[in-house]
Amino acid sequence: MTNSDMLEIALIKKKVTKKELASALGISLQALYNKIGNSAEFKASEIVKAVELLGLTKGERERIFFARNVEYHSTKRKEIKAK
Repeated sequence: MTNSDMLEIALIKKKVTKKELASALGISLQALYNKIGNSAEFKASEIVKAVELLGLTKGERERIFFARNVEYHSTKRKEIKAK
């Protein structure tokens, strides 16, 4: 699951727009929004490119792209949490 809030912060810090990120990943802007909102998953190759573009550390990569518990507002849609 993607932590949308942390990804947004990383984009702002590096002054990279979503359009630029989508272009770097070779996907449409709508596809990127779907992935940020957890309607679709990032492919491993897309994560590698995003990490390089944003200069993320290994820890940041894990917290952004492999989040386990993400609040509703940071996924942009409701998730049913298994207990």
